[in-house]
Parts: sequence; structure tokens; C-alpha cells
Amino acid sequence: MSYETQLSKGQYQTTVKTTTKTLVRSVYIWMCTALLLTGATASLVAGSPSLLEAVFSNRILFWGIIIAQFGLVWAISAKVTSFSFPTLSGLFMLYSVLTGITFSVFFLAFTAASIASTFFITAGTFAVMSLYGFITKTDLTKLGNLCLMALIGLIIASVVNMFLKSETMYWIVSYVGVLIFIGLIAYDTQKIKALATLEENEHTQKLAICGALSLYLDFINLFIRLLRILGQRK
Repeated sequence: MSYETQLSKGQYQTTVKTTTKTLVRSVYIWMCTALLLTGATASLVAGSPSLLEAVFSNRILFWGIIIAQFGLVWAISAKVTSFSFPTLSGLFMLYSVLTGITFSVFFLAFTAASIASTFFITAGTFAVMSLYGFITKTDLTKLGNLCLMALIGLIIASVVNMFLKSETMYWIVSYVGVLIFIGLIAYDTQKIKALATLEENEHTQKLAICGALSLYLDFINLFIRLLRILGQRK
């Protein structure tokens, strides 16, 4: 007999709602913690000339950090069932610190006021789209797939423009990137909501880490593109 059949319909729906709220709350707590850690790390590194020189004057160290970031995202996403919850949470926090180190360059390129204002604009946009993804009854799978395909094209265009150095392409990539990540925020939120299980266990906690990573990446990428558009350079 399934777990669902052992409960009345009302009890089943109540249990699902409770576990969904618990999962989503955990996701946002982990995401916000990671963002705070990223911001604190970026501010610390940007305020230390010795740390800046150590990171950005050493190409091996800099590219090692970049590669480590990609490796951590892959590890958290692909090895969710293999790692324990403490290991996953530790890897996620490490990733947020490494991201903060690379983000320190933005404190050098843009004014603090424009970084702060762009952050609040990003946070507001994120909140609206995440709320939409949580409450909408519309299936956002098609939107998510479209955004993911567009993201691949965006990455290719960004790499090509590293060689072309076209200002027009730069702005197109920035504006299109904003639209893509706005769509992904809603899609990823709906996907996370659907991951809730009837029982809260370590696997649920692991799912919260993976969900937090997805939304964290959406937030960070939206912030970068909005900063390119709205940020005031020093």
C-alpha cells in the first residue's frame, strides 16, 4: 500500500504543502547564505591590495579558481546522491567563496553605489519571478527548455565576442541574457517546488542544496548582466 493511500486526501494535501514549504524555505535560506558569503568575500578581496595582486597577477591561481568553480557546480549537481549532506553544503559554501573572489573585480570596475542599486534591482526582479514560478499553474517546462537553448547560444556568442570585441554584440548579449535568466528564475523555482517529497530526510536536504545552487546561479548571472547595463564604471 502506497504512502498516499494510507492518508486521507486532506491529510495527503496538507503533508505535501508542508514539505513543499519546508523545501522551498531551505532553498532560499541556503541561497541567501551563499549570496551573503559571496558579497562579503568580494568586498574583503577588493579591499585588500595584497589579495588582489595574489589572485589577479597569478594566472595559474586565477584560472585554477575558475576551473574549480566549474568543477564544484558539476560535482554538486551530478553527485548529489553520492555525497553526504554536510559535504554538499560545504562544497556549496566553497563555491560561493570562490565566486566572491572572482567577483571582487566588479568592486574595482564599478562604483559601490551602482553595485548596491543593481543588487536591489536584481533582488526585486528575482523575488517577483520566483514568486510567479511558485504560484503559477502554468507548466513552465517549454519556457525553461527555450531559455536553456538560448543560454547555449548566449555562451557561444559571448566566446565569439571575446575575439570580435564588438560593442553591439556586447549589448545584445547583455540584454538577451537578462531575459534568459528572468525566465530561468521562474522555471527553476517551479521545478524546485515539484521536487518536494512526502517525507523530510537527508535526501530532501540535498535537494535543497541543489535547488539553492540553481537559483544562486540565476541570481548571480542576472546581476552580472544588469550591472553591465546599469552599472556606473569608475
